[in-house]
Amino acid sequence: MAQDDLILASIDDLSSELKAINKKIYDNPELGLCEFLAHDNIVAFLRQQGHTVTEHAHGLETSMQAEYGSGGRVVTFNAEYDALPGIGHACGHNLIATASIAAFLAVAKALKVSGRPGRVRLLGTPAEENLGGKLRLVAAGAYDDVDACIMLHPGAESRHHGRAGTSYARTLANEKVRVHFSGKSAHASMYPWKGVNALDAVALTYSAVSMLRQQIRPDERIHCIVSDGGKAPNVIPDGTEMVYVIRSGTRRDAAILKERVLRCFEGAAIATGCTYETEDLFNYADMRPNKTICTLWAEAMESLGSPVNCDLNSQVPGMGSTDMGNVSYVCPGFHGFFGIPAAEGAYNHTAEFTKWAGTPEAHDRTIICAKGIALAGWRILESEDIASLVWADFDADEATARRV
Repeated sequence: MAQDDLILASIDDLSSELKAINKKIYDNPELGLCEFLAHDNIVAFLRQQGHTVTEHAHGLETSMQAEYGSGGRVVTFNAEYDALPGIGHACGHNLIATASIAAFLAVAKALKVSGRPGRVRLLGTPAEENLGGKLRLVAAGAYDDVDACIMLHPGAESRHHGRAGTSYARTLANEKVRVHFSGKSAHASMYPWKGVNALDAVALTYSAVSMLRQQIRPDERIHCIVSDGGKAPNVIPDGTEMVYVIRSGTRRDAAILKERVLRCFEGAAIATGCTYETEDLFNYADMRPNKTICTLWAEAMESLGSPVNCDLNSQVPGMGSTDMGNVSYVCPGFHGFFGIPAAEGAYNHTAEFTKWAGTPEAHDRTIICAKGIALAGWRILESEDIASLVWADFDADEATARRV
């Protein structure tokens, strides 16, 4: 396949440039919706490669979009590049961006040389961590015309049992909610009986939810922080705040579990005499992996000598959550996982993983996997039959969701 060779060669030809953009993102970690350097560096790099780029795309200051081609189907590669507070690129989003940039440029080159119809798009998707940037992009219509949305996510290689990655994998849906308890302040030593302690409501909520965890499914998760516990220890707090993340296997199940957590808030408020208010911050849908795209990436990785796990009947529950799940409810989606060398215990969202995400070895693994998604994306653009299978899988997932 001549176009396959062209795709692989075009990524190899950009080896030094891709290393440079990866390093720029890694060396300058920025939090969600503040990824200004990443935005500007990627925009500048794409323009150097001759591409027209829309800055601040879809109303997000740190999103960007580049597109090549005309007519035909649309394949989008998502580029994440936000970091985590205090620990930088502990989730390897520098590698996610690098993979998608490489795949976009390679498929664009194939379209240019072949002259066939079809469009490939690189979409900058800021604020995956904690802020749900893709939810905003979904609402803005960024995926309305997309026939396949593709991205990769790195993790420790030990997760993949001797293979280069895992193609078919689900993630958990989640609900993120803030609760504010209001009481009445008083001098904690002189007149404690005149106060209504909002921190007591926090303590009761924490205890109630901790006990609730004994009666939830093994794949469900509930975790929180106390974002405001009061201002001074000698003043009974009249206002406190907690933020909860509630996870389950599907959007429907996460919403049901959330209702149980809300009752813990209510019970704590009643017991302490406080009032309470809740604010829904966002919800991430579960990832619906498109079976055809999963197979395409697995086949491509096999051809590259880096086989991945691809069990389309896997019942292994998801672990983390991603706003890519919301995209997979709008258009066919793929969120593959690949392994990078990392010491034992160096897992995502730890400072130890941050170190490994910046190594040359991690970059090299990323490039191999980027070649795989480039080949998969090209198959969808060039083959009507494959594209039909992709949409058939999406429609089957939709039908299953309606029955549940």
